[in-house]
This record gives sequence, structure tokens and C-alpha cells, in this order.
Amino acid sequence: MRQEQRERINIGTSRAVFLMINYLLWTLAIILSLDTIGIKITILLASSAALLVGLGLGLQQIFQDFISGITLIIEGTLKVGDIVQTQSGEVGRVKEINMRTSKLETRDNIILIVPNSKLINDVVINWSHLEKKTRFKVEVGVAYGSDVLLVKEILLNCATKHKSIVNNPAPLVRFTDFSDSSLNFQLLFYTNETFRVDDVKSDLRFMIDAAFREKDVRIPFPQRDVHFYPSKEK
Repeated sequence: MRQEQRERINIGTSRAVFLMINYLLWTLAIILSLDTIGIKITILLASSAALLVGLGLGLQQIFQDFISGITLIIEGTLKVGDIVQTQSGEVGRVKEINMRTSKLETRDNIILIVPNSKLINDVVINWSHLEKKTRFKVEVGVAYGSDVLLVKEILLNCATKHKSIVNNPAPLVRFTDFSDSSLNFQLLFYTNETFRVDDVKSDLRFMIDAAFREKDVRIPFPQRDVHFYPSKEK
């Protein structure tokens, strides 16, 4: 696992270094080309100072995205291959980190073009930053009167049987609340399939529903009692 993590970090770092060198070479090439044809870059910058100020005011967001791209590349907080969740709730795998924008591939195989300033200024959850495996949960409620120890056993058995759920750390069941209509539980588990975790959750719900039916454990639905009182008017 650690070897895989190191390889992933090395790939991301190599990509960042390549981008920095690539943009630096392009910048030097442009400066040298201008100097070759007799245009002094210092004179050009001085003569167009007012124009540059105007452009700078109009292109503040673009400049901010460029600075954010440099920050991402240097700091390495996000790397190609990382699985992240944006502030809007979108989950995607980082495909490219460029100077102005980055590309995220969603679970629906859709490419999101995200300005780098969004990845710097907004809260972004990086599921791959420390370890490949990440903890998730599935919530379920059962009817009052159910055997809570049996419910715990069923939930743990379902998690243990799923091939995408790791056993270290082991799955955990929490009895979270006594709600109006149900006894509420959480099944917490670790998996390496972070990008397709919704499929893992769906599998668990199918397994839990089948096991509850087999053991006669009921999942309740909200109920309301309506009382009618006879009118006293004659």
C-alpha cells in the first residue's frame, strides 16, 4: 500500500515539475524571440505599462487562476490521480492540473473544467491525500422492538462479505439514535474503491434488505395517528 502511495505521489510530482519546466521554457522562448527580432522586452513593458494595468484590472480572475495553478503545482496538495470532492459536492478524479484550470473526471465519466482558484479558495476534500482507503457509512433504521444485537450482527456480516470492503480497520456499527419511528444505526466501513463507493453502498443496501427479510427484521415507515372527535353541536 505504501509503495503504491509513493508511486502515485511520484507520478503527480513528475507531472508538476514537467508543467513548470514547460511553461518556463515557453516564456524564455518568447523573450528570446522578441530579443532576436530587435524588440527589447524592458522597453516593451515600459511603453505598455498603462495598457498592462488596464488588462490586469480586466483579467484579475484569470491572473488569480494562474497564481492558484502555480500554488497547486508547487505545494502538491492536489496531484493527478487524486480523488476529490468539491464544495458543490461533485466527486471526481484529477486528470490534469494546468496553469489556469484543472480537469476532474466524475463518476459519470464527465470531465469538469475547474478554475484553479476554486481548488485553492474553496473547501476541497482530498480522499487520496493520506491513504488510498477511506471510511464511508450506510445508515439504516429498524422498527422499535427489534433485537438490536441481531441488527448489529447482520450489518457486520454484510460488510464482511463484500469484496470491496477491507477488514483492517474492521467495519463498525453504531447505534445512533432513538427517532420517532425507528432505531437508527450506522454501518461504517473502509474501502479502496473510493471513486465507485456509491456502487459499494448500493450493494450493501441490497444485502442488508435481504438479510433483514430473512431474519424478520422490519424497516419501519413514518406513521401518524389521526384522532377524530365527535362534534358537540346539536
